[in-house]
Amino acid sequence: MDVSIIIVSWNVEDLLQDCLDSIKSSGLKLAGPDANAEIIIVDSASHDGTAAIILEKYPEIILLPQDENIGFVKGNNIGLGTAKGQYLFLLNPDTEIIGDAIQKMAAYMDENPQVGIVGPHTLNSDGTTQSTRRRFPTKALAFFESTWLQPYAPKSMLANFYLEEKDDHATFAVDWVQGSAMMVRREVYDAIGGLDEAYIMYSEELDWCHRAKDAGWNVVYLGSASIVHHGGKSSEQAGSWKHIHFQKSKLRYFEKYHGKLFAGVLRQFLRLNYYWQILIESVKSLLGHKRTLRQERIQTYRDVLRSGL
Repeated sequence: MDVSIIIVSWNVEDLLQDCLDSIKSSGLKLAGPDANAEIIIVDSASHDGTAAIILEKYPEIILLPQDENIGFVKGNNIGLGTAKGQYLFLLNPDTEIIGDAIQKMAAYMDENPQVGIVGPHTLNSDGTTQSTRRRFPTKALAFFESTWLQPYAPKSMLANFYLEEKDDHATFAVDWVQGSAMMVRREVYDAIGGLDEAYIMYSEELDWCHRAKDAGWNVVYLGSASIVHHGGKSSEQAGSWKHIHFQKSKLRYFEKYHGKLFAGVLRQFLRLNYYWQILIESVKSLLGHKRTLRQERIQTYRDVLRSGL
């Protein structure tokens, strides 16, 4: 088996079918004695009929239904434990493969045995490029990226993090690629293990790439292979937990690679950030500006603070 495609799904049945149809149209052989790829779906207790539809319409697919929502990271680890392929392709259910992108990624890894992880050129639903390649975040960046201070961050800091100097269609080494679509060599998985389940969701691919690079493997962005990522359709259902998981994962990463002292400082900063956001949204609500939206945001930020991060 050349490629194992692992998809963790949660209540995105329509998008998942589009994803599967795009894979079936890609030219991969998914059944029969000459099959060169397999699809493994870990369904995280969806209540939209996903499991029944998969069994009925896609009998060649390996379905691993779960009794509860186990999260993105644990779901992928279950799929990885079942996979037989030389290359392990983690793919979000809200994606679509363009042409032979999977074959191009596998061929590139065949030709470059020192490369352990590859990520494709990813497009938004409107055809624009989605930024999916990164350098490792610095301690300074931690106080800007994905906080209210990001618009005030030095432009060179963000440009360096997002590798803005690189052509979207080029191929080049990076520190990490987004987990919506990433192909991992089996030898990497055998050497460093699966995703760190303490992350739940967010930053797990950052950590995995960091561990791979620490073990001596290269990570590459392959601009000649393209997919579409419609973006965040599962995480949109998570509400306040989306913020909580994002920030907890961020803190775990910085504690793991920069120490407990720095992570403690960052934790206090993030808490102050949410208190500040509550204040701003409260003022806007009092002024009558989109009051319902403001109250929803205030509740979300309070939930984050109650979690303790």
